[in-house]
Amino acid sequence: MQMKRRLRHASQAILLAAALFLALAPVASGQNASPSSPKEEAKNAEEFKEFLDRVRAYVTLHKTVASSLPVLKPTALPEMINAHEQALGRKIREARPHAKRGDIFSEKSRAAFRRAVRDEFRGPQGRLARKTIQQGEPLKEVHVRINEPYPDGVPFTTVPPTLLLRFPKLPDEVAYRIVGRDLILLDVESNLVIDSIQEIFPPAI
Repeated sequence: MQMKRRLRHASQAILLAAALFLALAPVASGQNASPSSPKEEAKNAEEFKEFLDRVRAYVTLHKTVASSLPVLKPTALPEMINAHEQALGRKIREARPHAKRGDIFSEKSRAAFRRAVRDEFRGPQGRLARKTIQQGEPLKEVHVRINEPYPDGVPFTTVPPTLLLRFPKLPDEVAYRIVGRDLILLDVESNLVIDSIQEIFPPAI
């Protein structure tokens, strides 16, 4: 049941973001994100590389742990899905007992992510990105902890499509989420908060 609620929240958030993006697209037509110079692109690629290497290492761990659990059948009942999620999360936490902020978002990559957010909100697509986040009604007082489950029943805000284009593409096992002014990295199957960047978004979105 918990998994179904989360999937419903996720679907609603994604549909809202997509609908708003399409509705505002005519306004932004002919206006693309500010182009980066070859030097800036090379710098971003270098700074994001360490992040992606760490993400891939985490996904390898995730898959190793998941392979030790019984395989869920497509016909699995909600309570079985929830039990699998909790078991996976517990085993991943045990495999990362000292996990802390910055383990995945390295110092260099945090600078690159902050630069991407800054450029997006200052660029021609900034108004669209801001409205997309506002449409998701970002929560202001939700506090999440690294290596702990995302609070059950608490909705999240998805990253605007235009901003997502500036971020490195992620494997299916993990996803970006917005919580207040923070960017978090979420393990979507175990519902664990893997890492976060604090106060990356403007004070008044």
